[in-house]
Parts: sequence; structure tokens; C-alpha cells
Amino acid sequence: MGVVVDPQRDIDLYLKTAAEQNLRIQHIFETHLHADFVSGHAELAARTGATIYIGARANAQFVHRPVSDGFTLQIGRGRLEVMETPGHTVEGICLVLTDLDRSPQPWAVLTGDTLFLGDVGRPDLSPVHTPQQLAGMMYDSLHNKLFRLPDSVLVYPAHGAGSLCGRNMRAESSSTIGTERLTNYALQIPGREEFIRELTSVVPVKPQYFQQDAEINRLGAAALEALPPLSPLTPSQVQEQSERGATVLDTRSPEAFAAGHVPGSINIALSGQFASWAGALLGLHGRPILVAENDEKAAEARMRLARVGMDEVAGRLENGIEGWKQAGLPLAQLPQMTTGELREKLRRGGIQVLDVRREPEWQAGHIEHAEWYPLDQFAQALPHLSTDAPVAVHCKSGYRSAIASSLLLKAGYRNIINVAGGFDAWQKEQPAAVSLSWP
Repeated sequence: MGVVVDPQRDIDLYLKTAAEQNLRIQHIFETHLHADFVSGHAELAARTGATIYIGARANAQFVHRPVSDGFTLQIGRGRLEVMETPGHTVEGICLVLTDLDRSPQPWAVLTGDTLFLGDVGRPDLSPVHTPQQLAGMMYDSLHNKLFRLPDSVLVYPAHGAGSLCGRNMRAESSSTIGTERLTNYALQIPGREEFIRELTSVVPVKPQYFQQDAEINRLGAAALEALPPLSPLTPSQVQEQSERGATVLDTRSPEAFAAGHVPGSINIALSGQFASWAGALLGLHGRPILVAENDEKAAEARMRLARVGMDEVAGRLENGIEGWKQAGLPLAQLPQMTTGELREKLRRGGIQVLDVRREPEWQAGHIEHAEWYPLDQFAQALPHLSTDAPVAVHCKSGYRSAIASSLLLKAGYRNIINVAGGFDAWQKEQPAAVSLSWP
């Protein structure tokens, strides 16, 4: 008997693993209606005959079995028990796992987006409940339910570092209840009212596609095989569509993009949180034209976009940037500088610094006199920058700053420079040369 929890949209990996283990997938659990990705529960159930389980308050429109506190599924010598934990969403559940060959006590809990490592789920995704109401539910779920489990219970959340469903989660894949009790900032907040104030005072910008993805998941997403093929477009076709306002999405590395790219294109590299940033900045219906290193990378980009619900892709640049060059079409560049060069420029004066990291990163330390405008907010409006001096754009490592720089270039700014290595390189070279701000 196989059980899949929170399946991603491309479900072949589950079918392949089940076949390798001689298992039949019979049960699919959703810890909540995900807002940051499109789930594959509908297609997986259709192809396996499995039952889908989701919290009773989800108002799910697909065939499912609603579950609430105490629902138990026996799996051989294992037991899975549902624990309702509203807070991130009203229908949120955690799954408490017990291995009876080990002990009658639970040994692990799948926490969905309720409890992350070092963080908890954001409380602002409900269309009907206020963030304050959800934060209150989160406090009760944590203190009255999850943290009554033994300290030794392993914690497996649905997301790790970089997810927009929390504020500042750690990168590890697992923890324990005891470790989170001692180290998770949210568990150190004394009292319910202060917890509510803290969780609702600084919340990351909510991408517009979050509500759309939650609704897609409520209905059940279409199968991936229903998507049309990725059409190759000639360089002249891409140029024509770009001049008419189409978005050209360059998925290559920041270094490759800087060396030469289609004028007006946006760089979101496959190497990072590609689909999340594409969804947040372009929207689900942006119909981008892809530029990739090769056909395999273009197919990967298409799949990853579909995982967040960006099903509408206009095509891909045939033969990539080499095809563009061979057609004799102009290339644009994005100047780059090292942090050592930036330090020297700052010493001489006449350069602006734009920090596009998130608020917790900025608060922990930043370059003196830098301006702060997080990339999260670029979808709402671009920062207002002076055109009198060059602008050096940086993030943590250079990934997000390349995205920001490309958006600024597309908007008409011409004196934009991406800082290679970002704040990590700046600190490594001179750890004391940062300013600290406290909320």
C-alpha cells in the first residue's frame, strides 16, 4: 500500500517509485489547499484509483474524503493519524506517524505549512479570515496540539528555505519537536496576543498567483498531458512578438545573461526559485517566450512553470541565444562588478546601491547607505531610482539581483550593474563593513 502526501503536479516520479517498490498507491493526502504550487492529486487519483483526503474545511470540489481530528489510517504496522492544525489555512492538517514496530508513541509528524524549520506558515492567505484570526488559530494549533507531541518526534515540513509560505525558514529537510521548541522564533513569543502581533506585523508580499493556485487546487488541476507542445519560434518571430510587448524569459545563468541576451528580456535562472519568481513577477497568464541553453532546459523550464500553474507558454527561441546571434540580431548586455569593485566605487562616490533582499535579510545587516527595495515588490511597482549615477544592484548571492536588474533594464533604466556574489561576497571580504538595523 502506498501513501503520497502533497504531490507535485508532475506525478510520474510517484508512479515510478511505486512500481520500483512493488507498491500500489491507494491514498493521497493534502495537508491543505496549496497556494504556491499546483498539486497533482487529481491526476494521480485518476491514474491510480487512490482516495484523496483533505481537511473537512477545504470546501474541495473534487472527489475526496474529508478528514478531521482523530481520523486514522492503518498501514501494515504503521499508523497515520490526522491532526487538524488551522492557522496557515483554515483546513490545514498535520499527519502524525507511528511505527508500531518501534514504539506505540509517534515517531514523526508531517507538518505541511503549519510548522517549518525555524518558522511557521504565513497567516494571510484566507479570502474570508483576517490574518489576525488565522494567527490566533496558528498559536492554538502549535501550543495545544503539535507541541504536545514528545520532543523526540521528527518534524518534516512541506517546504524549506526560499519558500514564500513563510518568512525565514531554515534549509534542512527535517528537525524534531524538541529542537523547534527551543529554536523556532515563533515558539519563543510569550503569549497569544503578542504571537498574533508578531506574525501579522511583517508578512512577505503575497504573490497574486497564490489565490489562483489555491483555487486550481480546490477544483483539481488538469493533467499535464493536456498541455500543448512547446513551439519553437524563429529569432525574427521572437523579435516581432517582443516588440509587440511579449515577455521574453531567459532561463540561463546570470553570467550568461549578462554576456548577451535578447534586448528587453527578463532573466530568471533555472538554478534558483525559478517558477516561484516567474509566477510572482509575470503572473500565471504572462505567456512568456523561453530562452534556454538547449531543448532539455527549455522542457525543464516548461515543466517547472506548469508546477505553479503557468500553463500558457508562447514558445521557445529556436536554437537559443546562438540562433539569435546567427540571425544577426542585436544583443544587449548587463554589466557586472565584483564586491571589491563596488567597494572602490563607493569610496570614490557617484554610485547608488540597491539591495533587493527580503526584510529579515536587510535587518540582519546591509551595506551602508544602500537603498532597500525587495524584489517581492517589483510586481506591484519598480523602485524610483535616480538616473544621475549608476545603480549597483545586489541580493544575497547574485540570483535575485540579476532578476531585478533585468526588470530595470526592460523598464528603460540604462545604467544598471549587477553585483556578482552579492552580500555574501561583500561580508566574506570585509565582515565588519555592514550596517545593522533593528525592527
